[in-house]
Amino acid sequence: MRETMSRNHKKYNSLELAGENATQKSVGSKLKDEVSNVISLQTRVNVARATQTSSAKSPENFEADLVCLSHLRWDFVYQRPQHLLGRCAKQRRVFFVEEPIFGEGPSRLDVSQREEGVYVVVPHLPEGLSNEGAVEAIQRAMLDRLFAEQQIRDYVLWYYTPMALGWTRHLKPLATVYDCMDELSAFRNAPRALREREAELFERADLVFTGGQSLYEAKRGQHRNVYAFPSSIDRAHFAQARDKRMEDPADQAHIPHPRMGFFGVVDERFDIELLDGISAARPDWHFVIIGPVVKINEADLPRRANIHYLGGKSYKELPAYLAGWDVAALLFARNESTRFISPTKTPEYLAAGKPVVSTSIRDVVRPYGKLELVRIADDAADFIKAAAEIGMDEPSENPVWLARVDEFLAKISWDRTWGEMAELIGEVAASRRASIAAVAQQSRPQVAAKSNGVAPPTARAAAAGSSISSSISSSISSSSSSSSATAAD
Repeated sequence: MRETMSRNHKKYNSLELAGENATQKSVGSKLKDEVSNVISLQTRVNVARATQTSSAKSPENFEADLVCLSHLRWDFVYQRPQHLLGRCAKQRRVFFVEEPIFGEGPSRLDVSQREEGVYVVVPHLPEGLSNEGAVEAIQRAMLDRLFAEQQIRDYVLWYYTPMALGWTRHLKPLATVYDCMDELSAFRNAPRALREREAELFERADLVFTGGQSLYEAKRGQHRNVYAFPSSIDRAHFAQARDKRMEDPADQAHIPHPRMGFFGVVDERFDIELLDGISAARPDWHFVIIGPVVKINEADLPRRANIHYLGGKSYKELPAYLAGWDVAALLFARNESTRFISPTKTPEYLAAGKPVVSTSIRDVVRPYGKLELVRIADDAADFIKAAAEIGMDEPSENPVWLARVDEFLAKISWDRTWGEMAELIGEVAASRRASIAAVAQQSRPQVAAKSNGVAPPTARAAAAGSSISSSISSSISSSSSSSSATAAD
């Protein structure tokens, strides 16, 4: 049986040509320029803004809670929100408010803490409550009670879904952030009012962050403070897959080599036809698909003896599965729902030391394809050719390629991304506090009486586990369970 090769890669064509040293020098120069472009985009803008704003507070001194309004479930897949807000929760309280779940029983608000320190807030509403106005009124009342019980007074609002404006317009945060990680209006079953709500959120937001360069280019004309923060990496976590001693998970160990793997949500963005074509043309190759199937019919997925659907896995488990692959794949269809995605799995695959083949997703082509870190192919024949050359037909090592991968990844991290975001939020919060203080100075006797005795958020954090009022049947509990699966795109 063919041995798993976690670091083995066939040399790319450009490095096999005569005059290899000259080519490597050219690629190295291109890598340096591209890394500079990717990493420095926000920094250059920040420097320009620094001349117009007060100096930013460091993330550690940013004294405010953060309340996130999300269309995503915290426990569904581990992706951008978990990476960013998990880091945020190390410094302040974070409340992650999900969309309501409809079912039997009275309305209630469940609050539970995850291992990252984030408090996940889930509204439960009665089945059959279909009036949008009534639903939003109940959510607003629940949120107000949460704020009162948890003494959430100085806070930042962080939106993943513009639809939450329907029940949060009345709030008065220190800063409003829209982390636009996808073009949600292009997704299947998107709410009809989404575009209108997003336009309103652009009016209200102090800062807009985008999940990739393409999305930044599409949104930058709609707001004065738009910043590109592409998918980043927890490098040490995925580098575990480079350890050849890592044991193959039980449900993967029986699958023959060579293996091509994919992890992520299997939905309308997944290229079913491409997988079917590749697997049919190469019955000797085996395809490992990890992740939940949503918004599409499972019956539509190709079913062949060499395709193995293993379901969702926890974030902690992913390196073990990656270690057992020969090539990693980004099997994304080219359609409206993938036009602006910036797949988190791209740097994750690379951090694992795996050669990667991807369809021509713009934020993969730039920078990874241009730097020859990832091979690009769109049809079955080209995908097979690319995969065969980098490890599916015969294992071969490519230490030069791996060194360039590591050079690129050394410049990006979720820690750095969150640090830059927090700095921008700190600027806005400092300016807002200064404005509030100026107003308070004019009516000091009245304002001082109201503000006495209010503890700062960091002092209140220890009390965050207290029970929400029984009038909304809330409960707060600790949970050490890890989030399900992996990056959603």
